[in-house]
Parts: sequence; C-alpha cells; structure tokens
Amino acid sequence: MSESILWLLYDVRRARKQGQAAIAERQRARLAEMVAYARANSPYYRELYKDLPERIEDTTLLPITSKKKLMPRFNDWCTDRNVTFEKVRAFVDNPDLIGERFLDKYTISTTSGTTGTRGIFLSDDRSLAVAGAIFFRMMSSYLGAWDVVRILTGGARMALVNAMGGHYASAVAATRLRKQWSKTVQVFPVHMPLSEMVAGLNRFRPVLVAPYASMGALLASEQEAGRLHINPVLMVLSAEGLPAREYDRIARAFNTKVRHSYAATECPHLSYVCEHGWLHVNSDWVVFEPVDADYRPVPPGEQSHTVLLSNLANRVQPILRYDLGDSILQRPDPCPCGNPLPAIRVQGRAADVLTFPTDRGEQVTIAPLVFGTLLDRTPGIELFQIVQTAPTRLRVRLRPATGADLNRVWQTVQTEITRLLAEHKLDHVMVERAEEPPEQSPGGKYREIIPLS
Repeated sequence: MSESILWLLYDVRRARKQGQAAIAERQRARLAEMVAYARANSPYYRELYKDLPERIEDTTLLPITSKKKLMPRFNDWCTDRNVTFEKVRAFVDNPDLIGERFLDKYTISTTSGTTGTRGIFLSDDRSLAVAGAIFFRMMSSYLGAWDVVRILTGGARMALVNAMGGHYASAVAATRLRKQWSKTVQVFPVHMPLSEMVAGLNRFRPVLVAPYASMGALLASEQEAGRLHINPVLMVLSAEGLPAREYDRIARAFNTKVRHSYAATECPHLSYVCEHGWLHVNSDWVVFEPVDADYRPVPPGEQSHTVLLSNLANRVQPILRYDLGDSILQRPDPCPCGNPLPAIRVQGRAADVLTFPTDRGEQVTIAPLVFGTLLDRTPGIELFQIVQTAPTRLRVRLRPATGADLNRVWQTVQTEITRLLAEHKLDHVMVERAEEPPEQSPGGKYREIIPLS
C-alpha cells in the first residue's frame, strides 16, 4: 500500500468521514503491522514478544513499556542497527545540529525528564509524513474559507513562541520552519524578556501565533493592557494545559479562534481540540488506553491514573503500550462536534506560571518553561525542581548526572537563574539551594516548577 503524503492526506480525511468502524479497522491493521515490524527488527521487542501469538491486533496482549524501561535498552530498542546511543548522544550534545537530520534520515527530539528519566526519541520520514497529514486534518477543522483568505492577505506570517537551544520537539520544528520559510516565520524564545517579545510581535504583526499555553496567557494579558496589539486569525497553544476560562480569556483578548492540542515527543500526532473543548485522539494512527494504577482499563467517564500509548506510525523506535504518565478523562458519549474520534480531557497537565512582586508594587509573571528550558540545557543535571517558597524566594532541588560535580552544577544554575531574574528586573528574588532532591507528585511525576500555593 502506498503511503505517500498525498495518499496520507486523502486517507486521514476519508477515515474521519467513514466513521468509527473504519477507524477501528485501520487501527487493528496498523497495530498488527507495527508489532510484526518491531518483532522482526528490534532485538528488544523480539525478546519481549517471543511468547506472544504471531499476529497481534489487540494491544492488551502486549506487555507494558515505559521510558524508564526502554532508555537503558536504547541500542536494542531501535530497529536500525546503525543507530547507537553513543552516536545519538554525540548528536544531541551539539546545539549546532538542532533541526538537522541524524544519519541523513531521522529527526531526533529530547524530553526534559518529568517522569524521572530523560528521553531521546527518533522519528522516521513515515512518522513525519503521518504527523503532517494529521496536522492538515487539524488545521482544516480549525479554519474556514474566510480564515484562509485573511491568512493569505496577511502574508501568512507565523510567530512561534517556544524553547530554543535544545533538541526539544518544538525547537526542532521551529528551526526547520524558520529555515524553510525565513520571510514568513519568526521564532521568539520563551526566555526572551516579555517586553522585548511584545515589541517584536508588534513589529512582525503575525496572523498565526503558536505559543506555549502559558505564554499565550501572558501575551493575552499584554494585549488586554494595550501594550501588545496584534490581530491573529488563529492562536494554536501547545505543551501545557490551561483552565477552560483561560482559553476563553485569550480568545476574547485577541478576538480570534484559540485552539490547542495534546501531544508528546513520543507521538506528536496524538490529538487536537474541537470547538467544544474536547481533545480528539487520532486513533487511526494511535492506540490510547486509559488505565488505573494497576493498568486495568478505565471506562469512559472515569478519570484514569495513566494512559498507555501505541504510536502506529514510527518504525525506527517503536512506541508500543507505553506508559505516558498522564491522567485523562474520556468522554462517555459522542462529542457534539460530530467528530467520531475518541474525545478526552487531560487532567494531569497544567501551566504553572510564577508570579513575583516588584519593588514598585507591581507583579511580574514568568512562564514555567522559561526556567525549564534554561536548566534543561545546563550540563550535569539529571533532574531539577524549582519551588517558590515565598513571594520572592525560589528553592532549587537538583539531582546531578552521574559523575557531575554538584557544587559546580549549582554555581552554574544559580548564575543562570539570577541572570534570568535580573533580565525581568527581579534582582530582589532570592535563589537558594535545596538539600533535598526533587520530589515526586502523588501521580508519580516530577513537577519542574511548583508555584507558591
């Protein structure tokens, strides 16, 4: 079967129109194909699946995997025998290679390690093509004919507000877009002082804006205050969740459509939101299983402890029955938008914006990913956690990487955070070193940023 981008575009459109039965049929066939491919080409999966039936169309027959289990078996996990952890690590350690292709055929993205283990993930061209087709399905559901006209007459200028300086999925995508569409795409790093970002956006006048969710909330406040004055046709928020009222506030501030998606580095084509605020899982290319703490299925209408994810597109590094670590609620009845894809809401992701008082009696807010991306690129850190213990005090918990000098790591961290605060005119905020290591939340995750209660 051909899987060219044109065929994929046709198929994802047709799948939604054909309904749940056709979607389920595609899912079963693609799962069986992915399991067979992983078994034939990955030593890890060959060993894991040795006692299973020859053909698998039901994920519940598969053992559960996780980042913690897969990363130590990196070389055996990958299906391409030319891919080794040593080669990938050398690639990731070079910031000049962000957005470049590894071995001339793979895209590499990294995660920050909120579950306690940092991840390095490869995507092949097939996976990227599927993600592109799903993106088209998403955008076609967001935009009407008049919206497209407004975008074209506005020069199709797109502003991205995301992490740069590391091999994060958003940074990789932004780097590639900026290279391919240098005249119409502009990237604003999340750690840029807000006043500079506002000035840059006012000059650029984007018609499409794609910020992290917490940055979208901050930009809405700037628009409401009259310092920012842009008129986007669409804002697509990513990376974090916000309360429903915040999405409404952002939409009112910019007088525009606001949409968002829920995805993961392990599966960038996971879901997209509808006009009723429900996220629809692209189950023609994804298997998504809400489960309880003992990995038993959770019925629609009940909140899950976690979800098990199977990515049916990526062959180079198969993700099969993978514990994603997020708590979700699946809608028990059909979504009023008419989309037959399963509808969910994510309970386990929230944007934690830090707010500080200034000496002038004002408030300064900084998005959590500003701190997160700063420390993610600091050498020698396995895991970190920043806790706001008082209005003007931050406590930093660190877990050093093996062999790292903790005192030297702390000096770098203190210097970088102090510099960041100074850029936002927050020199009076104290930064202290914690003796205790990062602490897990009840759900098992490590929150990188914990605001003052």
